[in-house]
Amino acid sequence: MLGLFRSLWEYRGFVWSSIRNEFVARFARSRLGGLWMIINPLAQVAIYALVLSNVLAAKLPGIDNKYAYALYLMAGMLAWSLFSEIINRCLTLFIDQGNLMKKMRFPRITLPVIVVGSCLLNYVLLFLALLLVFALLDQFPGPQMFWIIPLTATVTALAVGIGLILGVLNVFVRDIGQVVPILMQVWFWFTPIVYPVTIIPEQFKNVMDLNPMFPIVSAFHDILVYAKTPDLQDVMLTALISLGLMLLGLFMFRRAAPEMVDVL
Repeated sequence: MLGLFRSLWEYRGFVWSSIRNEFVARFARSRLGGLWMIINPLAQVAIYALVLSNVLAAKLPGIDNKYAYALYLMAGMLAWSLFSEIINRCLTLFIDQGNLMKKMRFPRITLPVIVVGSCLLNYVLLFLALLLVFALLDQFPGPQMFWIIPLTATVTALAVGIGLILGVLNVFVRDIGQVVPILMQVWFWFTPIVYPVTIIPEQFKNVMDLNPMFPIVSAFHDILVYAKTPDLQDVMLTALISLGLMLLGLFMFRRAAPEMVDVL
């Protein structure tokens, strides 16, 4: 395992340049360039603020803001966007880069790291855009906002662990790539992002406790919407699960890397 991190450090220049080149290539020949990373989410949240904020405003007690539902939705989407993007990209990563893995000798661990770095860059830009919107809507978070840093690390570890496991399995069983998007949709709707926790019936709350994204999304809501410290006990449990899954994903990736090259 230490060998993976040692080789990653030796190829840090390659990782950084790949992330930068991917970002530049995405907006090649675009007049506004990277600004589209901010314009797109701002346009989306503007729709939420103008259209959806009146739908569930009465069901969000404790938030004295006309755009309460939009704030709640944006906070939840911030956490889910990073989680889902890492998993979806890791799912097909090794298949998409199959030719590169066969033709060049380089540490394979750099591939998922480049994906994670690119996703984190997108996430930071989205987060900055949402902070601007929150400030315009008179809901700028206080000092508790710094809890976002360990929460982001937890989301990333969870997504990397699941993404690597599914990405490795998808090389050998291609049906995985067809099933996962469906499961991600189900997972999204079983996470209180577009609806408040208060409307969940009592008999289903025990099911929610099995969802590792539930305490994470709730923590994002607590920090950004309710301006309070999240439930650290639940978050710590999820962090331990995330760390375990990430280590398992790295172990599977290390053991399966040579066989993946042959299959690809």
